[in-house]
Order: sequence, then C-alpha cells, then structure tokens
Amino acid sequence: MASVQTMPEPRHPVGAVDHALQLLSLLQDAPDLRVTTAAKELGVSASTVHRILSTLEYRGFVTQDRITRAYRIGPALIELAFSSTRAVDLREVSEPHLAALTAKLGETVNLLVLQDGYVRFVAGFEADQRVRTHVLTGTLLPAYATSGGKVLLAELSRDALRALYPRGVRRLTPNTRTFTQLLDELALVLMRGYAVNQEESVEGLSAIAVPLRDRAGSTIAAVAMSAPSVRLQPRRVREVTIALRECSAGIRADLIR
Repeated sequence: MASVQTMPEPRHPVGAVDHALQLLSLLQDAPDLRVTTAAKELGVSASTVHRILSTLEYRGFVTQDRITRAYRIGPALIELAFSSTRAVDLREVSEPHLAALTAKLGETVNLLVLQDGYVRFVAGFEADQRVRTHVLTGTLLPAYATSGGKVLLAELSRDALRALYPRGVRRLTPNTRTFTQLLDELALVLMRGYAVNQEESVEGLSAIAVPLRDRAGSTIAAVAMSAPSVRLQPRRVREVTIALRECSAGIRADLIR
C-alpha cells in the first residue's frame, strides 16, 4: 500500500478517517479494489470497509463497478487532483498531441473533464475546413449529451449517475438519450472503450471520444473528435477511434514522464 510518512502519529487519531485515507491510498496501487482485499490490508472487518467505501462513494471519492463490484477512484478525487495540476500539466502536455491529431484527421479535437453532471472543455484545436465544428475551451455542456461526457460517466455506478441527474436529463435535440437509454449505452461504452455522440447535443454535429487514463488506470479526461455529421459516417468510426486512442496514449505517456 502506498504511504507517505512525513509527521509523527497524531496524539488523538480518528480511526475512521485514518481508515478512509488508507483506502484511498490503496487505490493508488490497486485501481480495482475489492472489499475483502481492503479489509485484509487494513486489518478490519469487511463490514467496516464496506461502510467507509459506501460513504466515500456517496461523496464521489470512489465509484463501484456495476459488474465486478470492485471500487475505483471517483470523480471528486479526480477533480481534486486535477484542480492542483490542470494549469501546469494536463493542458500543456496535451496540446501538442491534440494539434497533431487535428492535422491528421482534418477535424476539430477537444479535451474534456467531468465537472459534476457536466463536461468542461479544457483544450482543443479547430480543423482547417470551411465547414467545421468549433473549439469550446472553457465551456460546460451536459455530460450525458457529449461523447466525452459519456466516456467519463461510464466509470460511475448507477447510484452515482442518479445522484448527478436526480430529475432525469433534459433533451437538447430529438436525439438526446433518455436517462434509461443513457444507462444502457454507458454499459456498452465501458465495454468497448469509446463513446459516440450522434447529434445529441447539437443537430448536425457528431463526435467520438476515448478515455485518457492516469498512471493507475483511472480515467481523468476524454479526448474527443467532432465533425459535421455528414463527414462522420459509421465507416469512419474505427479509423477515428484508433487515432484518438493513439493520441490519448501519447498524452498519458508524457503525463507519466
């Protein structure tokens, strides 16, 4: 388990807080953490670990995989970490890769992060085409209606998704998914590793996105390519997805270095 010992043990430690922090440290080395494994590492009962993880999940610091039931780092923890490095690391490191991808595909490319139920566009480059989609750096859009947002939402449990959208979702176009349709699609996104937006946020615009993962394998952002729907036909999905994954891998390698 990862640990950083910089100070002597406090005179009046709070056991539950200490256990919660130890669990978060465990997630640095074990991207998929199971209750039984965590209980063994901490030397406490499985029921104690489950209660702590449930509380952390409620606050968004961890999420539980819908299929394996293992726990992963959650959006609140990702946002906390990202807030401390976003200006220096992610945008600066990603921009050369995004620019190269825009030149390769001839389409607009963006980098997005999850912010509550929205995605924020943090970097991007526009295609050199007469008809093109635009870079939206700084913009917030509902995550459920964007390809990058779906990639990020796919990591969350159903309970976490319901907490983000307690009143369901607002339709932005006739193609915007209902909440039930979204849940079904996110399971597919998680399985295949990419998401598609087919005119769900803006009519006439389509997009494809893949996850950007950190050293531990947790998704911290999404790399997305958008284009007028007439130029993003189904036959291009495989080509674009491969290029997006190569771009994401390049950004990840530089971030780790």
